[in-house]
Amino acid sequence: MLKTIVQIYEVQRQSEAEKLVSLGVDHIGSVLMESGRWKQPALRRCVGSVQAGGAKSGLIPLTQDPVKIFSALDYYRPDFVHLCDALPPGPDNHRAAVREFDALLTLQIDLKDRFPQIDIMRSVSVPTPGVSDAPAIEKNILQTLELFAPVSDYFLIDTLLADLRQPVEGFVGITGEVCDWDMAAAIIGASPIPVILAGGISGGNVYEAITRLRPAGVDSCTKTNAVDRAGNPVRFRKDMKKVRELLEEARRADEFLSGSGG
Repeated sequence: MLKTIVQIYEVQRQSEAEKLVSLGVDHIGSVLMESGRWKQPALRRCVGSVQAGGAKSGLIPLTQDPVKIFSALDYYRPDFVHLCDALPPGPDNHRAAVREFDALLTLQIDLKDRFPQIDIMRSVSVPTPGVSDAPAIEKNILQTLELFAPVSDYFLIDTLLADLRQPVEGFVGITGEVCDWDMAAAIIGASPIPVILAGGISGGNVYEAITRLRPAGVDSCTKTNAVDRAGNPVRFRKDMKKVRELLEEARRADEFLSGSGG
């Protein structure tokens, strides 16, 4: 049976990582916040426990400084580094974004050279449903795939909010909002490398996401977080019941596709 990768973010503690491994999560991602204290032994233990349990560890460095990224990867040694710079794909700002591509491509080439054993996951920014210039945006995104595929091992589709103000400035992700799935389907179909679908993925919609779009994997952060008394997601704290539900629904989708010959 073809197994969809289930990827869970943001996991910073060893004890939580071990619970996720025991549930059967395939990829477990951590975040290195931009600060002077980038060497965190507790976070390195978290990465190590994921690998010891047979899952793949991922690391998002919230910096665009190549030297800091190289130093972090040398210290943490994850299985993959996840680069999630927000690249606005709209026709009004795509030309400006293209100017940034040279630096990002150079970074990925250098990463491949220095750390050949570490995979590269590149986020692809996809807007929420209903944008008026969807055909132009989709065309721009597909052009971006062609540039980055040769120096990437995975793409991850994540949601770009309409006003371009993201929860973490300069980066895409943790919105809890679903992206345009029609556009996501076009990306998945065109990509020469595996694509992971993120953006508002939960136990309630992961079955439809897998059976309809057939990505190589699904990613969840906000929708599998614990919540506070007001019902707001709490960063860096997972709800294991929500993760278990997502896993069960993902495996149910895999069984359906296997039985239907999909």
